[in-house]
Amino acid sequence: MSAPLTVVVVDDDFMVVRVHTKFVERVEGFEVVATARTGSEALDSVRRHRPDLVLLDVHLPDMSGLDVLRALRAEGLDVEVLMVTAERELDSVRAARLTGAVGYLVKPFSQDDLAGRLEELRRLRHRLHDVEEPGQADIDQVFGGASAAAAGTGLPKGLSAQTGELVLRSLREHGEQSAAECADALGLARVTARRYLEHFVATGRAHVRQQYGRVGRPERLYSIPTGRS
Repeated sequence: MSAPLTVVVVDDDFMVVRVHTKFVERVEGFEVVATARTGSEALDSVRRHRPDLVLLDVHLPDMSGLDVLRALRAEGLDVEVLMVTAERELDSVRAARLTGAVGYLVKPFSQDDLAGRLEELRRLRHRLHDVEEPGQADIDQVFGGASAAAAGTGLPKGLSAQTGELVLRSLREHGEQSAAECADALGLARVTARRYLEHFVATGRAHVRQQYGRVGRPERLYSIPTGRS
């Protein structure tokens, strides 16, 4: 079993720090190694712990979270940064993207919203670690390419384009799958896989049929409709 991905949680509100820490630790494969309530504490924590990921608020008492992100990049610290903030100004969103944030999650958000981002990050890291020479599909996952964007068209809140593309690809590669089989193949929670599958059924990108067994409820089996790719 691989080591958990380590996380530093940064927010000036101690209650928010507690909530976000609990959110992270409910996701298998992630461990919070430190928390911080100021920009300087955040920088010190990253230097000390060298985490895989920082959950970073924009509004901090001593400096902007965007300035923290710029400082991390200037120091060459190899850490993913997910902005988690109530700040909705387009300039902040642009600055976060251009400075190399892996995502931008607006407060308030649910456990499922954050879990989806974390699971997506974990799968991407493992995928890139396991290939010697990435193909275009691997590269698109890093940069959020056209295939991922197409999969995410009209996705409900809490569902991500990248994960949606992985679910569709699983159906293409394995043919017919149950939600449990899809979840196992991608390392998702079963309820998460089912949300994506049911969305794709509702939008016509997937087909579902009932398979009746001898006991219990019928099993729902999902597939890509004939003629769709």
